[in-house]
Amino acid sequence: MANRRDVMVTGMGFCLPGSRKPVLTAADLWGAASRGRSYVSHDGVYYGAVNLPEGLFDELLPDVPGVFSRHYTDAHRFALISLAEACKDADLAIDAGDLKEAAILAGRGGIDANVGNYLAVLQADAATTTPVQAMELFVRAQQGLTPSDVALVQGALTRTTGPCFTVSCGCASSAVQVGSARRMIADGEVELAVVTGVDVFAVDVIRNVQRLLRGAQHTYQAIRVDGMPELLPSFDRLMRPYDRRADCVNHGEGSATLVLESREHAERRGADCHGQILAHAMTRDGLSNPLASDESGASLATCVRLCLRDRWNLDQVPYIHGGSDGDVVVTAFESNAVRLLYGSAASDVLVTSQEACFGHNGAPAGAVGVALTLLMMEMGQVCPTANCEEPADNLSFDPVPGMSPRDLDFDHAVSCNYQIGGVKSAILLASPDAV
Repeated sequence: MANRRDVMVTGMGFCLPGSRKPVLTAADLWGAASRGRSYVSHDGVYYGAVNLPEGLFDELLPDVPGVFSRHYTDAHRFALISLAEACKDADLAIDAGDLKEAAILAGRGGIDANVGNYLAVLQADAATTTPVQAMELFVRAQQGLTPSDVALVQGALTRTTGPCFTVSCGCASSAVQVGSARRMIADGEVELAVVTGVDVFAVDVIRNVQRLLRGAQHTYQAIRVDGMPELLPSFDRLMRPYDRRADCVNHGEGSATLVLESREHAERRGADCHGQILAHAMTRDGLSNPLASDESGASLATCVRLCLRDRWNLDQVPYIHGGSDGDVVVTAFESNAVRLLYGSAASDVLVTSQEACFGHNGAPAGAVGVALTLLMMEMGQVCPTANCEEPADNLSFDPVPGMSPRDLDFDHAVSCNYQIGGVKSAILLASPDAV
């Protein structure tokens, strides 16, 4: 253990919903989150859409051959843009080969972006498809039929010879990959790793889910047991994490990328550091119901303790970045976990969520949580919980309601993410020189 290396975050980049243009940089992210701004828009359903300006992809990635790029899905485009922005932030030049030995780790939760490619190949008529069309379909299929789609094109762009793989763990996917990257760097397997979380939840699917579930609601209520989520997501209302009016989740799309490297590697090239990844842990509630979560908070409390181990204490952690998407079940187990962890001091703990800034976007959530938490440490301020105006009565913690950040001088924090089925992920973060 004594020889394990410090793992630093030296770059962060995004492709998330914004106002006139997507949120791309750390400054953009802070501008949105620190004021609790929401870029979830309403068009039949509330949804966080990226809306790439024409020409932005080619401007940021001018050297991608058209034979590949014209078959990219939005997942490819968002992920490559966030990668380019993260490398710019870390002062790494992709075209100069700065990532040629890097680990390229992707997190993917949904498959919406892959369905069009799958159907195009499935429904193609071999008798009428020309050789050129067949070759185009082949390229489209090879790049976009599997959850490893993003790692495939990022690996080619960086021309890495290092590890390159995808993890699918729902909304905890990029958080799990941050943990993977931390271990690889700490153990000396690689010096540099790039972690990207990206997902696309198709609006037409969400609209149809809403219609279908309205018809199924009565039957579902008859068979529902404790721990099962509400069936009707109610996409026609705003998500409000930790608010007494919280009753729905708004989905979205986008990507977030983090550059991680050993402290020695960062110092050799004179890189600035946003902070450290100290530890990662995962647990599961152990329930037989694949859609349920244990509201007691016991599993999340265990996960946080596993993350801290015997080296760090809870009194060093005054802030937790929550994973609440507006689901009251998530709020319940987070509130109970904080009460189990902190006891009578729970009301002094700050726990906030910025999911309502961009919509619940799945796999990017872990990387976004790490980025935001490290920016809060840098700024000495905790971002408010977006869309939380009237805190729920059952909260054990302070959710920082409103649209103003709260001053806090802190050097350690935990960022949490979850997957349907009771999976809990916790990442311990620290400022660059904290121990």
